[in-house]
Amino acid sequence: MRRSVIITGPNFQDEEFIYPFYRLQEAGFHVDVAVKGKEMVKGKYGVPAKPTVDITELKEPDYDLVVLPGGHEAPDRVRQIREVLEFIRAMYSKNKIVSAVCHGPWILISAKIVKGKRISGYIGIKDDIENAGAVYIDAPVVVDGNIVTSPHYKYNGDWMRETLRQFNL
Repeated sequence: MRRSVIITGPNFQDEEFIYPFYRLQEAGFHVDVAVKGKEMVKGKYGVPAKPTVDITELKEPDYDLVVLPGGHEAPDRVRQIREVLEFIRAMYSKNKIVSAVCHGPWILISAKIVKGKRISGYIGIKDDIENAGAVYIDAPVVVDGNIVTSPHYKYNGDWMRETLRQFNL
């Protein structure tokens, strides 16, 4: 069974957590939810994310895929956690799939894995993406190597379809 982890924090964008959570299960993935301190967090509209693993316990050999939902607050908090950045770099360097939506690419920027890459993300972080040395692409979904990005939850279907396509699903 393929294993995935969704990393998030308080006030995530509900649609960007809940859709991949169930879509990945539907595709046969085991889905872990990683939150700092393994504390229950809620999205902006109240959807709960029940953690199964503490962020500090994440290890690259345990996963095939990492998903980074957006919202403004959650990715901004998550990108400040050293263990998350180390985990993202390890996943990326082992050519495992790193998939982010909306403000989620902030975490990729802080992990320093976007330089020279084609990246999408919420229009409000376009300058951040470009300042990190990536090329901002305004498209529903962008795949560059093992990084899959999307700018908005209105493209959840496209985003998860391309994420799963990386596994030939």
